[in-house]
Amino acid sequence: MLKIVIAGGFGTGKTTAVGAVSEITPLSTEEYLTEASADVDSLEGVEAKRTTTVAFDFGRLSLPDAPVPLELFLFGTPGQDRFVDLWYDLARGAVGAVVLVDTRRLESSFTPPVSFFEDIGLPFVVAVNQFGGAHRYHPEQVRTALELPAFVPVLTCDARDPNHVAGVLLTLVGHAVRNAAAGPDLPTPTSTLQDA
Repeated sequence: MLKIVIAGGFGTGKTTAVGAVSEITPLSTEEYLTEASADVDSLEGVEAKRTTTVAFDFGRLSLPDAPVPLELFLFGTPGQDRFVDLWYDLARGAVGAVVLVDTRRLESSFTPPVSFFEDIGLPFVVAVNQFGGAHRYHPEQVRTALELPAFVPVLTCDARDPNHVAGVLLTLVGHAVRNAAAGPDLPTPTSTLQDA
């Protein structure tokens, strides 16, 4: 059993990803956006968004046919900066994180989550969510633009597609295993596979 965090900025598709791949009805804490949040939740680039996660999303995915049978517990974070304190609790005991990115709003969807996981030393992968109308970039272009180290996997996905999301999760698990085995060559994680 492995705990995985799915993070990203506001409106990057975290709730969608958890819901797409979860074999159980996901726990969701989606609430409607209100006038009270208008000053703190910018809808620039996501004007059609009507709800937001206020605590976390939870789902489960069993992979009995993987080389090592896995049961993944998925925790989706809220996207707004004001909820970052909750991220520490959600990351505790996790083997790694998926950072979902929206290339239409690269700076706001990418910088805070990546900085967070770099700071706490948790292995992560970057998954560029393929939103309709968004320009398509090759993963290496995203890596270069965001100055990501070569050891951080960058891939594209459609957060609505269960197979895409499962592929991202398996990439993360492989990355976490390599990160744990590499020792001093990579940043030392605060949690390891043995902690899960």
